[in-house]
Amino acid sequence: MKKYAFLFLVVLFFMAFQTDKPAYQIFDKEGKKSSYKAILEKAQEVDIVLFGESHNNPIVHWLQIELTKNLYKNLSENQSESKSKNKSKNNLLLGAEMFEADNQTILDEYLNDIITEKNFEAEARLWNNYKTDYKPLVEFAKGNNLVFVATNIPRRYASLVSKKGLASLDSLSEDAKRFMMPLPVEVDLKLPAYANMLKMMGVHSTDDGKVNESFANFAYAQAVKDATMAYRINEYYKREAKNIENTNSVFLHFNGSYHSDNYESIVYYLKKYNPSLKIMTITAADQKELDSLEKTGVADFAIVTPLSMTKTY
Repeated sequence: MKKYAFLFLVVLFFMAFQTDKPAYQIFDKEGKKSSYKAILEKAQEVDIVLFGESHNNPIVHWLQIELTKNLYKNLSENQSESKSKNKSKNNLLLGAEMFEADNQTILDEYLNDIITEKNFEAEARLWNNYKTDYKPLVEFAKGNNLVFVATNIPRRYASLVSKKGLASLDSLSEDAKRFMMPLPVEVDLKLPAYANMLKMMGVHSTDDGKVNESFANFAYAQAVKDATMAYRINEYYKREAKNIENTNSVFLHFNGSYHSDNYESIVYYLKKYNPSLKIMTITAADQKELDSLEKTGVADFAIVTPLSMTKTY
């Protein structure tokens, strides 16, 4: 009788497991199942974390704020145990694609209580999903005196490149050039990140690597975003890390997954600006099933959510 009771409990267990509805599964780059704990531990060992997201995925946005909180806590504890002489500085830096470089002053003024929330939200050209998806990150930075970097090139300049090419940036004023990567910027359209973008548009290069100018400009516009984000991440990381002695600084950056997938784009330019940087990448993906990772090698960690997951917009 006991034997049958045990078998009955086993059947119930597996039935319950099969009807469970997991919200996400984390994998490492080889496709092995991993964990949030592994992401947090690895993040503390690197200089830069590029958290690639699906912009409208609520699970990914939740994990972003959780990683921010936990990384801040752990780095703060490590800092307090160190012999740092300047403990007024926190060694976690935040930054995001969703904020453009020419809005850095407005962002800083809000973080430092110089302007009101109303003024900030009215003037900073915020994304439509700011209040649900990015405001928690900004408010955490504000509440804990963290640096938050607006890393993206102003959209008007990316648009200019898309219409008139890279050379159009040369005509800008020196003041305008402060909000982008140093010129001239090199863009290799044979890099998979840009070649695949053109391929998706049905564009193929000729034998000598040339691409129709109008299509090439579209890829160039993507590249100047990547290069600007990389440049500003590196510049702020170098500057802030110098203010903290004997501690490890981490720059946690939020961007669309396509800006860091396959260790390209932002990663490529970061390595050009500073080859010694230790960089960790995270990607986000939707799949029908969560049992295995469909595309391996895309990032150090992949956060996979069901295709049926509700979106923030």
